Amino acid sequence: MADSDILVQAALNGGREHPAVPRTPDELATEARAAVDAGAESLHLHPYDEHNHQTLAAEPCATALQAVRDACPGIPISLSTSASIEPDPKRRHELIAAWTELPDLVTANMGEEGILELCELLDERGIGIEAGLLSLDDARIFVESGIPPRCVRAMVEPLDADPDDAVEHAAAIEQTLFDGGVQLEQIHHGDGIASWAVNRRAVVRGHGIRTGLEDTPVLPDGQMTSGNGELVAAAVSLVAMDQ
Repeated sequence: MADSDILVQAALNGGREHPAVPRTPDELATEARAAVDAGAESLHLHPYDEHNHQTLAAEPCATALQAVRDACPGIPISLSTSASIEPDPKRRHELIAAWTELPDLVTANMGEEGILELCELLDERGIGIEAGLLSLDDARIFVESGIPPRCVRAMVEPLDADPDDAVEHAAAIEQTLFDGGVQLEQIHHGDGIASWAVNRRAVVRGHGIRTGLEDTPVLPDGQMTSGNGELVAAAVSLVAMDQ
């Protein structure tokens, strides 16, 4: 565990192409354990089906969750509900309603069609909501939605490739939350090398950070990473440097 009040979350896979990206339950369990051993206090993952596609179907989600929970008992696990996995809002709602093994949390991207209805379902099922804010528009939708009191945290997730642009975007999203009176815990991350710039700014401001192969295949110095454990170790070091 990271010796800090700043939460470090590991995002293990997503759709990233990298030799160490885990997709099977056993691979997810192995990478999850490595991330936790390096200091991750929360895990985010995307289950895959037998055809090597990301899925929201009940059986592969349950199998992935069980494998990771066995490897990392007591660690909160978040699944994705991204429209990139299931673009049809009705079908996505049906798939999540059919889950038999429930994650502790899910990310719910505020800019997606049907997301507020999906949040109602998640709330009914007792699944914690991490509100995904990938843009300033997402942040505005979130503030105006009435959903924040039902959420565990806000995920500030600018995807700009340029580090300076990503940091500026993160600052604007954070300001929108502040202006809207949203006082939820925040976790910040970006994409690629820009992810580290977003992480550095977040740590200075006392926010949680996320890293892992979903977010970046490279370390802060731009070198290719060996896997999730090495990325989390770098994030923990970043936190420690600010203490």
